[in-house]
Amino acid sequence: MSDAIVTGTDATFDAEVLKSDLPVLVDFWAPWCGPCRIIGPVVDEIAEAHKGKLKVVKMNVDENGQSAQTYGVMAIPTLILFKGGQLAEKVVGVLPKAKLTELISKHI
Repeated sequence: MSDAIVTGTDATFDAEVLKSDLPVLVDFWAPWCGPCRIIGPVVDEIAEAHKGKLKVVKMNVDENGQSAQTYGVMAIPTLILFKGGQLAEKVVGVLPKAKLTELISKHI
């Protein structure tokens, strides 16, 4: 995992995501999830490419179910982009890097 990625928890969600000055991409995932392992390296690359303009937070849903429940995460991977503490984009499943970058670019 890139050093540009923060490991989030239910306890830190408010401070790390909702009160962030930067747009935040939250990756809701689990270690047993095959598609999560596919998109994980893509999320790492996006975090590196947008360092300083975008914060990336990974949330393990097995350990942090409250945040996932609050934002209606019913399947993983789910990627949610927050801007100004508000949900700006939500993507469920694996997307190509170009499509994900395009979604994020509208908000940074």
